[in-house]
Amino acid sequence: MPMTSSRDGFAAFLHDRLIPIGTVLLGILMLWYVFTVVLNAPFERDQAARADTEISTTQLITNTMMQKRPILPAPHQVAVEIWETTVEKKITSKRSLIYHTWVTLSSTLLGFAMGTGLGILLAVGIVHSRVLDKSLMPWIITSQTIPILAIAPMVIVVLNAIGISGLLPKAVISMYLSFFPVAVGMEKGLRSPEVMHLDLMHTYNASRSQVFWKLRWPASVPFLFTSMKVAVAISLVGAIVGELPTGASAGLGARLLSGSYYGQTIQIWSALIAASLLAAALVMVIDLIGRSVTRRMGMAA
Repeated sequence: MPMTSSRDGFAAFLHDRLIPIGTVLLGILMLWYVFTVVLNAPFERDQAARADTEISTTQLITNTMMQKRPILPAPHQVAVEIWETTVEKKITSKRSLIYHTWVTLSSTLLGFAMGTGLGILLAVGIVHSRVLDKSLMPWIITSQTIPILAIAPMVIVVLNAIGISGLLPKAVISMYLSFFPVAVGMEKGLRSPEVMHLDLMHTYNASRSQVFWKLRWPASVPFLFTSMKVAVAISLVGAIVGELPTGASAGLGARLLSGSYYGQTIQIWSALIAASLLAAALVMVIDLIGRSVTRRMGMAA
């Protein structure tokens, strides 16, 4: 019976998760190859016209997937670039994609930690103070209407002027983006206990701190981890954006910038794929931690 149930569970997981995901990925790859041919074909036709030669459809398709500086690189070109810059390069080399990913990850995690802490503090203050609720929340929402590309250079310049450089300025930009979903999610989570439960705590003559730690905080934990999954992905975006105005020599943002300078689209796409995989991994880690914590607290995972 245990063997049968485990097989049934694996079959259900395969049917519900892996097959749909695999189908979507296969569709994306097919579309990617199609657009590779469509976007790179004009260059090949122009080259053939200049050489006064005819080019067959088969040769045209083959050439569009072998260009050194294509408009849109083929998936296998990006895969080769990722392999060469991860497996075939030393981790400490500045040509290693792992090295650049680690630099971006460092500022991402620091900014995420700062943003999560700030978001929790703001949510606690908003829930427990009517003045903060009426005055602070509108400004928190308004802060996210300002384009990060406009704020990032100002933050970098101001912090450099007071002698702060390196990891912290990029982390501040990550924090600016990541605190918002945590603040909003935690505010909703701290207000989620029902009135009946709050009245019961008041009947027991519980203090505000007891109500917070024994009722509001446990109720807000699922909201916290849900908002943290959004925040960690946004924090990565902030770290990459923070690397652009500094002219940094390391990081995924620097990799994107140098690739755009020299027309290395394959390098740009490999950095984009690395960033997306890193974001997916971070979200999965937060999700696994959240499931473990809520399970230990007796909540449904």
